[in-house]
Amino acid sequence: MAQTPTARTADADFRAIYQNEWAWRTAQPSEWDEDSADVQTVRSPHLPDVSPPAQASRLAYLDDVLKRLDRIDVAALSPAERVNYAVYRPQIEHKAAALRFRDYEMPFNSDTAFWSNLDFMADGKLRTSADFRAYAARLRDVPRYFDQQIANMRAGLARGFSVPQAVLAGRDLSIAMTAEPKDPQQSALWAPYRQMPATIPAAEQDALRAEARAAIREAVIPAFGKLLAFFRNDYVPHARATLAAEAMPDGKAWYREQIRAYTTLDLSPDEIHAIGLAEVASLRAEMDAIIDKVGFTGRSPQTRFADFLRFLRTDPQFYAKTPQELLDRAAWISKRVDGQVGKIIGTLPRGRFTIVPVAPAIAPYWTAGRGGADTYWVNTYDLPSRPLYNLPALTLHESVPGHSLQLSLVREQGDLPGFRRNYISAYGEGWGLYSEWLGVEMGIYQTPYEDFGRLTYAMWRACRLVIDTGIHHMGWTREQALAYLRDNTALSEHEVTTEVDRYISWPAQALSYKLGEITIRRLRSEAEAQLGSKFDERAFHDVILAQGAVPLPVLESQVRAWVAKTRAEAGAR
Repeated sequence: MAQTPTARTADADFRAIYQNEWAWRTAQPSEWDEDSADVQTVRSPHLPDVSPPAQASRLAYLDDVLKRLDRIDVAALSPAERVNYAVYRPQIEHKAAALRFRDYEMPFNSDTAFWSNLDFMADGKLRTSADFRAYAARLRDVPRYFDQQIANMRAGLARGFSVPQAVLAGRDLSIAMTAEPKDPQQSALWAPYRQMPATIPAAEQDALRAEARAAIREAVIPAFGKLLAFFRNDYVPHARATLAAEAMPDGKAWYREQIRAYTTLDLSPDEIHAIGLAEVASLRAEMDAIIDKVGFTGRSPQTRFADFLRFLRTDPQFYAKTPQELLDRAAWISKRVDGQVGKIIGTLPRGRFTIVPVAPAIAPYWTAGRGGADTYWVNTYDLPSRPLYNLPALTLHESVPGHSLQLSLVREQGDLPGFRRNYISAYGEGWGLYSEWLGVEMGIYQTPYEDFGRLTYAMWRACRLVIDTGIHHMGWTREQALAYLRDNTALSEHEVTTEVDRYISWPAQALSYKLGEITIRRLRSEAEAQLGSKFDERAFHDVILAQGAVPLPVLESQVRAWVAKTRAEAGAR
């Protein structure tokens, strides 16, 4: 159908806004961004300018973008651009809100930090001499960048906007690992120079390595040393004693904004807490059924569940003896999934991923694993905290059909605007958790214990709804949160602690997983009920994955449109 002149004009006006903004956004130097669909190739000779004037300039630009969006007649847009508008507008609103709330004054949490993100910068695909020179220039820029971050953190401390003191113990170790080595080649930032492309002549490789050694020795190590002293002597002693996001300045409004940004839904903390309690009760019944199935009795009926969790946490049969054994098991699960995934998803990506251990500098405080388009990171730190019965669910979530597959498909969808490749937590994490459930259909869970691991992962995400809102809205203590996660899941004690500290220091992010999965499973149930024998699972999953990353309300409208179209086509035959 040909577009009307009004639609063509509205589309052109809207495209001009997002294309110009995207060009502005991508022209700015940036760290490696874990919320993007791909790790950026390192080419800029600079790290970001995070000073307050630069942040104010960004906010002014985004506010102007919002004003221009206000002038777009959304009803006149073509269907495709109407979807783009529904994705794009919230993205800009949340970016502006983060600047307005001055989130940059708290530039780290117990999971992610600006200094450890530089290690991922070292994973950038450096192919030419120019790439390596730009990388070395970035290393030279670390002192300026860290000084700006320290100034921002001082401002945050002064107004009570900081990571809670309760979760800061030991977080200095990831800084110390770079601050203390005397040999630059011991730094994680040296990684790109260990095996340089053969297309760069040997003599030039030597010169580039010398340049990097000097930059790490003269700029990086002293900057990390300065940051370490600030962290130990200023930040930790003066960080806030409270836990709740709502206890910070303008905290209630800030927490609601975090909820909207991460879940894409306008739910109150009380509503989310109630959803979490209902999910916990439902999953507990399924877990009890598996305990019945394996014939475990425990010391008494009253303690049976706790006794079973203790058995899972302590029996050597459930734990790898070496890091390589854990990596090998993850690889074996991934290959088994490869043989099944084509039966449930129609369009598969061309891209492949590798499996690597999490870097030592961040492993003690990282999750059990994480997946990107190219890499599935498996945490081999503290093997007694990495149970094998959880590994199938973890692998399904982080690699295929979870994050690695979904992010590879986004990368390969060439006709999507750039902003549609940005990661949306509720969509991406919802798909990841749904992927764990799909493992049942694919026959990936081979023992009742692995199926219990799947349920403990689902319960873990349901507990997040209760704990996050409990801490940040209802005044829960850290001890309450630890007990709740410990008592309801088979997570190891190390994972329980790192996870609760993550929720305390990263409000609302953890809400996105279960709320996203609930939405996808509800949409599937609706589609199955309405289409009956015409329901095609592979086509349904293609519709979910073809969207790129979208807010959950957009996903609902797109799936329901597909259901209506499929019903109409079936009726016409």
